[in-house]
Amino acid sequence: MFFKSKLEELGSSLKEKYNSQRPFPHIVIDNFVNEEILNSAVDNFPSLEELKWIKYNNPLEKKTIYCSTEKLHNSLKETINNLNGKEFVKFLENLTGFENIEIDENLTGGGIHQSVRGGKLDIHADFNILYGTTKKRCINIILYMNKNWKEEYGGHLELWNEEMTECQQKILPVFNRLVIFNTNETSYHGHPEPLTCPEGWTRKSIALYYYIDQEKNSEQEGRSTKYMKRPEDPDDPNLDKFREQRSIPKDKRR
Repeated sequence: MFFKSKLEELGSSLKEKYNSQRPFPHIVIDNFVNEEILNSAVDNFPSLEELKWIKYNNPLEKKTIYCSTEKLHNSLKETINNLNGKEFVKFLENLTGFENIEIDENLTGGGIHQSVRGGKLDIHADFNILYGTTKKRCINIILYMNKNWKEEYGGHLELWNEEMTECQQKILPVFNRLVIFNTNETSYHGHPEPLTCPEGWTRKSIALYYYIDQEKNSEQEGRSTKYMKRPEDPDDPNLDKFREQRSIPKDKRR
């Protein structure tokens, strides 16, 4: 059995808790996946020297991602396929209240993520429309794969309020911890503090995104990831301009 809990009723039983969380609907579930499978997935998680990782290295983000199951070990493929499977999608519908949730088979922006010491991801709201479609992004999930991860290593997932005045949740990225949250124009999140894990360690996760279809005549325009300035961040006009430019879809940038 892949999931340690029976999902048929779990989503409905957690729905009220999920939707009452602040700063936006979310939930943290530990020991969600069969440990034997996830142990194998961790043991076979590809290094940064393997595969053709997409690398981000700029003032806002220092991370690598691989948006495919191609060339992954079977345990990683099985994990991703189950999290994109009908049973899990139904669980998400019962949990969140969204109907007719759709997966992204291309894993756009998702898949496996990995960051080295010093890595970070500034607070942001994710891209809102799946590129080339009318599908609106509604849910993110992150499954952390970091054994023996200590508080002092950092890498906490931070959830910020709509006004960007306060971090209201900090979630340590420990092994077999699943985080699910709504994503919208103001679901600000990230891990903005550079990792302080030992050299040779990396912060590993699986990230998957889910969508609902919207009317083709919807007024909502697609945008890229929208990065936000925290109160403690220094004033920097050049960085402000970079944040603004980063939120423009790639095909509309000059």
